[in-house]
Amino acid sequence: MKRYTLLAITILMVLAFSPSLGADQEAKEILQAVVKVKATIPKEAHSARTLGTEREGSGVVIDQKGHILTVGYLIIEAERIEVIGPEDKPISATFVGYDHATGFGLLRTEKPLSVKPMKFGQSSKVKEGEPVLVAGYGGEEAVQAVRIISKKEFAGYWEYLLEEAFYTAPAYANFGGAALIDREGQLVGIGSLFSQVTILGFGSIPCNIFVPIDLLPPILNDLITKGRSQKPPRPWLGINVEEAHGRVFVTRVTSEGPAEKAGLKSGDLVLAVKGEEVKGLADLYRRIWALGQAGVDVPLTLLQGMEIRELAIRSSDRYQFLRLAPKKIL
Repeated sequence: MKRYTLLAITILMVLAFSPSLGADQEAKEILQAVVKVKATIPKEAHSARTLGTEREGSGVVIDQKGHILTVGYLIIEAERIEVIGPEDKPISATFVGYDHATGFGLLRTEKPLSVKPMKFGQSSKVKEGEPVLVAGYGGEEAVQAVRIISKKEFAGYWEYLLEEAFYTAPAYANFGGAALIDREGQLVGIGSLFSQVTILGFGSIPCNIFVPIDLLPPILNDLITKGRSQKPPRPWLGINVEEAHGRVFVTRVTSEGPAEKAGLKSGDLVLAVKGEEVKGLADLYRRIWALGQAGVDVPLTLLQGMEIRELAIRSSDRYQFLRLAPKKIL
């Protein structure tokens, strides 16, 4: 009788992979594409204050040229990037591209790793309730079976919105850049966040948020050749915001960003955009982005203390604010 590793049993029994994927060697090949990503960011970088100067997570080898897909916050503004593959030997890598709209980051090792790239699946075909696999760097010890508990909108406090994100549970600790793998052994998402979601009958439970892989192919060539998507840049204000009872509060204003220069302050309540009432975080972003491209004036109605103010902020291109070395983003 054929012997199976714990990983192969997990794949076969929990995720119901096809029999061809039950072989130990093929299962190991899939996991070898998941590598460790370590990045060092200079202290003067704009993201150092919020994301730190030493960042570590996972990434996924996606081609034979050395390109590795990860979550962007691990590598933005990095001055040094190191990748550790299945042989546990560090290899230097360079920043290739970042897409703020999706959250994807792309890097490339100085020489290709001797691993089989992970194939892309179709995240649109993964259904709620379906079992999937989360894999971080570390082989079978870093694998966890989870379920898709929801596919829905996600609005992040850093001017970020996904129309449909994957919410998975149970929560996986080392989620940053981890691979979400479907029953065919293919990549369907990249780990982004730890969060909580409310489930009817269960209350609030811890979960992870993954960026669907279907968002990558339309921008992948741009990331490789230009360092960013060539879609028109969205207006960026440089604010962190949170939603409570449908109201949107400013929790932080980026130093030297457009909002700070215009007089926006932490604690301000955003009431309206161009005279239209704001009805939540996602609604705020959509109203701002509907005004035009980066550089457009964004008229806001604010409650500052006890005073209602009208404030026009000259938006900016977020990429011009970041130090995206070594590739110069134009």
